[in-house]
Amino acid sequence: MISDEGGDDVFISANNTNHALHGDSVKVFMFPKRKSRKNEGQIVEILDRKKTTFVGIIEIEKNYAFVIADSQNMPYDIFIAKDKINKAKNGQKVIAKIIDWPSHANNPFGEITEVLGSPGDNDVEMNSILAEYNFPLSFPKAVEKEADKISMGIPASEIKRRRDFRDTFTITIDPWDAKDFDDALSIKTLEDGNFEIGVHIADVSHFVRPGTALESEAYQRATSIYLVDRVIPMLPEKLSNKVCSLRPKEEKLTFSAVFKMNEKAEVLNQWFGKTIINSNHRFTYEEAQQIIENGKGLYSEEVLSFHKLASILRDKRFAAGSINFNSEEVKFKLDEKGKPIETYIKEQKEANHLVEEFMLLANKSVAAFIGKPKSGKLPKTFIYRVHDEPNPEKLATFVGFLKKLGYGLNVSSRKELASSYNKLFNKIKGKGEENMIETIAIRTMAKAVYSTENNGHYGLGFDYYSHFTSPIRRYPDLMVHRLLEGYLEGRKSADQNTYEEACKHSSDMEKMAVEAERASIKYKQVEFLEDKVGKIFPGVISGVSKWGIFVELVQSRSEGLIRFHELKGDYYYLDEDNYRIIGKQYGQVYRLGDEVNVLVKKVDLIKRQLDFELMD
Repeated sequence: MISDEGGDDVFISANNTNHALHGDSVKVFMFPKRKSRKNEGQIVEILDRKKTTFVGIIEIEKNYAFVIADSQNMPYDIFIAKDKINKAKNGQKVIAKIIDWPSHANNPFGEITEVLGSPGDNDVEMNSILAEYNFPLSFPKAVEKEADKISMGIPASEIKRRRDFRDTFTITIDPWDAKDFDDALSIKTLEDGNFEIGVHIADVSHFVRPGTALESEAYQRATSIYLVDRVIPMLPEKLSNKVCSLRPKEEKLTFSAVFKMNEKAEVLNQWFGKTIINSNHRFTYEEAQQIIENGKGLYSEEVLSFHKLASILRDKRFAAGSINFNSEEVKFKLDEKGKPIETYIKEQKEANHLVEEFMLLANKSVAAFIGKPKSGKLPKTFIYRVHDEPNPEKLATFVGFLKKLGYGLNVSSRKELASSYNKLFNKIKGKGEENMIETIAIRTMAKAVYSTENNGHYGLGFDYYSHFTSPIRRYPDLMVHRLLEGYLEGRKSADQNTYEEACKHSSDMEKMAVEAERASIKYKQVEFLEDKVGKIFPGVISGVSKWGIFVELVQSRSEGLIRFHELKGDYYYLDEDNYRIIGKQYGQVYRLGDEVNVLVKKVDLIKRQLDFELMD
């Protein structure tokens, strides 16, 4: 099934695909429409191949080889001629590139472009995931060369151009293993009893200039990628971890949003511009959390002031219509070879919320500063982070489903809906259906993307929202910095079409990065269970489909499938609208959110798949 540009699905049978692969842009000949048949057609031309390189395992015969791709979206083995094997050994993980696909051939012809190594090796598997999504495994030499030339020193002439915050108390709060510190917070109590809060962001645009190799590479990558055991940075380490990183006790160039706030966290005035800081201390989230909980520790007075203001901002945000989705992050403890020996869920606590609220404040304030119309003038071109309203059909189905469980949503207005979402999440907290309802609620939502068209951010409840706070790891933030600097200097509006194209590219790359990150988590979850075949674990039904039911284990959040034909004692059918399956003879019901015990039946590390068996 494919979709045309108008959005209608067109059915293509297997013998009419004409060697097209998943994601390709194609030209379709439509068959005459019949009343009893949906849109059906035949692919007559491949306009653009989305993907020509595939990761897989090579199987070598005497005079040729085949690469069996890891991706389930590649249903064909790739034929490799003897002179195209490139020293690969039988059974190794490789990258194969399609170089030809004759019309008479069942399989594409390819060549080995890179040998990754032995399957099961941690580095090989992580690099395989990166290669699968076409992410580069290293920086080009020209990019590294440019980065190496950048000085760690700051000229006095540059300092004179900036507002000086070096003597203002400033801290960073980040994960314990972070090295790229994008943001810092400063606080100063003013003579009138109000606070001056500075949100200071690494001034990447000062170092990464248009027309350079660094700029071109940052644009192509568009984002850093966070796999389970490593970061694939958007910028070379010299920049991301050293020159731009807001490390403590070092003078750093920043782009800042500075707010005068009273004790009620009301913003009395704001200022945006280039600055220089010198961070007093680097806190981990755990260290800051201890101060919040115990009320004492190094710089406790300042941390508690930040916390008090952030808490008020957070309460106001939810009261104004922001939706409080609970997000859980699966983390792993790895041994020296990268094998997971323990899994745990990382909780978001007050220290995380402290940083989050000030970043949200900076992001929405910058977006409103540029985006709000002034004196009848049209707003200048800018980069927004937009989040559309929920799909009406999905929302209606969700509301109907909730009614059957005794819950409701008020859909009379956007604000009422957001408020009732939050009330719903509070009602279900700790109940068996909590995970199920939150999962479906998230699925009703649109995906956030970058755009020059400001449509607001539905989930946050903001009319204007942008990404200003992470230019080390997000290219859109770098564009925001450049545009904001130009407009502060009085430059005319930038070309919207150019920036809209960059927004689409950034959104696409972000989506791929998220998929790669999830693939690395999935691999580690499966690997964690590799030596636990035959053991029983508690789980929650996380999905229902035509193949069977998916169960997520409580401890590791690993998800596996129980196939319909392996469910004992009855014949089950799918009730898709109510997210459940029903036994035809005895009426046994299994639905999304039900707690069950499952046995780990099969672990396929290559395909990253788990098969479970339901235990009575």
